[in-house]
Amino acid sequence: MEDHLRNEKNLRRSKTEKKLLRRQKKTGHTLLRHEGISIVSHPTKCLVVSNGGLGNGVSRELLLELLKDGGTVESILMPPNKPYAYVTYASLEEGQNAQGLLNGRVLRCHDQDITLYLSFVENVGGEVSGSCALPPGLSVWEEFVSPEEEAQLLQAVDWLSLNDDVTVQQELRHRRVKHYGYEFRYDNNNVDKEKPLTGGLPAQCDAMLHRCLSEGHISVLPDQLTVNQYQSGQGIPPHVDTHSAFEDTLLSLSLGEKTVMDFRHPGGQSVAVVLPGRSLLVMKGESRYLWTHGITPRKFDVVPASKDEGSGVVTSDPSNLTLSRRGTRTSFTFRKVRHTPCDCAYPSACDSQRPSSLPSLPVASSDACRLEAQYVHHVYEEISTHFSSTRHSPWPRVREFLLSIPHAALLADIGCGNGKYLGINPQVISVGCDRSVNLASICTERGYQAFVCDALSVPLRSTSFDACLSIAVIHHFSTQERRLAAIKELVRLLNVGGRALIYVWAMEQDYMDQKSKYLKAKRNLENVEPRTKGGDSRIDLSKTEQRTVTDHRDFGTETNSSNLKQQQAGKVSSSPTCTSENSNSMGQHKLNIHTNRTVFVSQDLLVPWHLKGDKGCTEEGALDKAASQHLVFHRYYHVFQEGELEKLCCLVKGVKVLDSYYDQGNWCVVLEKICDL
Repeated sequence: MEDHLRNEKNLRRSKTEKKLLRRQKKTGHTLLRHEGISIVSHPTKCLVVSNGGLGNGVSRELLLELLKDGGTVESILMPPNKPYAYVTYASLEEGQNAQGLLNGRVLRCHDQDITLYLSFVENVGGEVSGSCALPPGLSVWEEFVSPEEEAQLLQAVDWLSLNDDVTVQQELRHRRVKHYGYEFRYDNNNVDKEKPLTGGLPAQCDAMLHRCLSEGHISVLPDQLTVNQYQSGQGIPPHVDTHSAFEDTLLSLSLGEKTVMDFRHPGGQSVAVVLPGRSLLVMKGESRYLWTHGITPRKFDVVPASKDEGSGVVTSDPSNLTLSRRGTRTSFTFRKVRHTPCDCAYPSACDSQRPSSLPSLPVASSDACRLEAQYVHHVYEEISTHFSSTRHSPWPRVREFLLSIPHAALLADIGCGNGKYLGINPQVISVGCDRSVNLASICTERGYQAFVCDALSVPLRSTSFDACLSIAVIHHFSTQERRLAAIKELVRLLNVGGRALIYVWAMEQDYMDQKSKYLKAKRNLENVEPRTKGGDSRIDLSKTEQRTVTDHRDFGTETNSSNLKQQQAGKVSSSPTCTSENSNSMGQHKLNIHTNRTVFVSQDLLVPWHLKGDKGCTEEGALDKAASQHLVFHRYYHVFQEGELEKLCCLVKGVKVLDSYYDQGNWCVVLEKICDL
């Protein structure tokens, strides 16, 4: 009887082990597919811990405590916002022991159970980013006020009198806000300078403000204060405080728990800055006027693990990252109300300096030519070198199309830019053309066949090519007739049976619950909420980004928030039609200046391209601090709505749409020429 029970117990253990092995293999396949991490079957002292990463809500301290059970831990690497970590043990034997002991271990984390899977790897991964400086003009001063001063300041806020702030109550729903000196009006992103609030700023702020004055942080005492109280998980969308409302320097005092504030340059560079409790944030110059600042709503922040690093930039060094749970934080933001127009050095971001008359959508063909000459052709000549430096990685599905072209076929890339697609398939004969003389010259310097021409009139023989490309070109034509003509010109060049691939920018940058790369941008550290799925034994590496909240009601900003509100209220058309039948209405439609890395509020707009001085700054980032002038060029775009490109293609005779799809913020179509008309 005892032997029978022993055999059943061994059988059950065997099933458990098999189940664990199956799940471990599954996580290994997921790691390889989504992260390129290859696990090995033989023992090593290096292991990858699936589900044990910052992206799962597991802190460095909690993971280390568990991993110590397996032996002496030499190092832990925790890549930012990834659901896995790397551990290296002192010896191969300890690594093998840890894998056998800890694989399948359930970790209790924030009242949820997470199953960890440990697999051997040959060596650990994780790139360490270079040092990243604070935005120009930004500084953080730790322990600027004492604990006693902190308590006095918090006690000075009368939250019971919120009914006086009518506008605040109407506009804000996610945090408590109190204004002193002047009320900031969230309906127009400004202050009523003729109606100061009674009482002025709390007297408890005087000592701190005079210290700021004596230490040179400010040159004049502020007269407006906004107090925000954030509970755990609350944040504020990215914004720039309105130029015309306030003078240069802004002060923000953080009281209570620390948080991470995200700063982003319009060109795409992003810097995450830790703000400890009782620290003072000073924003001047470029950081105040040009960079947006915001706090991503989440309950945990990725912060440096070293205790000696209180404030400063959060890098992506996986050897020095952990999680910090947010608590209640109260910010005191001090400003000086402006009574004259702003004359800052950043006119593209300044509401005082924006041109009073923006260009209109064209009424006639001559109007379209002038608009495109100024806001497309001229711009690309000016930014060609910088533009080329940011266009180096081929898009995977375009590459796939090019590699599918038969050997010795003829390819025409219409609007080839710097020629990054001309050399993808060396087995085909490729020729490119572009409207920009400078970009065509760059192609020639790279050894490609390219010439200058307009995409509406390509000096190549009809029915001569087996394939054509039009990548990010047709959205620069400012009327529907011209966009249709550009497609017809592609079809004219094709042989019967030839195919064309067309990419245009999509209005839907948040599609199927996924943000495009344009909205995500390139940043040093992605800002996401760690996932802590209770009891989930499977690793999910494909959904590690949390959608950013973009509620324009919650902040003072000079972005397109007013346009967005009007669109939602039905006051602004989100899809003006560019046809001759609507010529009267077209003449009345002014083009908006788009705010980079935000959703589109209209189909026809001007998109800024930011340069700084002669060297410029890439869209991903490196800023030239020595440059004295910030240059901004505006490119015209017509962003396409879902189905619009297909409908336009169906107006062309002799073709059929083989495929249409959405690819990272672009609508894409594959055409085939079925007959020659």
